[in-house]
Amino acid sequence: METLITISREVRDPRDFNARHDCSAMLFTSLIATLCGAKCCVDIADFASVNEGELAEIVDLRHGAPSHDSFSRLFRLLDPEEMARAFQAFARALREGLGLGPAKGVVAIDGKRLRRGYERGRPFMPPLMVSVWDAQTRVSIAARASADGNEIAATLKVLKSLDLKGCVVTADALHCHPKMAEGVRATGAHYALKLKANNGPLFACALQAFAQADASGALAFYEKTEEGHDRFERRRASLVAPPKNAPPFPGLVMFGRIESQRRIANGRISAFILYVALSKRMSPKTMMETVRNH
Repeated sequence: METLITISREVRDPRDFNARHDCSAMLFTSLIATLCGAKCCVDIADFASVNEGELAEIVDLRHGAPSHDSFSRLFRLLDPEEMARAFQAFARALREGLGLGPAKGVVAIDGKRLRRGYERGRPFMPPLMVSVWDAQTRVSIAARASADGNEIAATLKVLKSLDLKGCVVTADALHCHPKMAEGVRATGAHYALKLKANNGPLFACALQAFAQADASGALAFYEKTEEGHDRFERRRASLVAPPKNAPPFPGLVMFGRIESQRRIANGRISAFILYVALSKRMSPKTMMETVRNH
């Protein structure tokens, strides 16, 4: 608790000198309210009003609970870069408080558009938030907003501030890009990036490599079946080494493939195949578990 308050105090107050409510107190209240389910400034203000007595014992609320207009104005003025650094510091402090060391397993990266968060007159461009998630401990490591909607650029900036040595970073096919591979390897981590036709040369190379391996009849695989909730699913994972004429891709050592077949209650069957670019040698079982953790 004290660490969180200290971190919130390090955020510069962007308001005028005559602001009534303490900035760090408002940030602390906002975070606690959000963790309790608040989704807008009105919810945060209601939470602060209902719990004013308890909050006043922790932070400075000498002028009472701030209104929703006060919270809204503060959020509009805050520096996003400064808040991102504060949240990263909070994430590190939270891991330490929970007795968790640095991330060691699968670290998932994903970008999401924020619903109803667009600027006036730009409903076609809602803001993009890139999140970095520790799949093993289920704790967020970092998050960063992208003002221009460039998910790759925002992800690369996040990676520069992280130490992911020993982890395996997973991401969707959008991130199967040489710069992304270089960024992940620069953190000391390996990557398992989904591979689709948006990276045409590498995808074609993976298809060719698996076709040749299938034709030989000696391709090893790991298969797993699951049944429940009126659904039956079979997955088969296999790996091949990239051929010598494979397109250059930083750190690439293997291609992975997961073939999935699903049957639901009405008997309908669906099937799909997923390809993965890997910078670390692993077994088919480990590869499947890594992708599923994402």
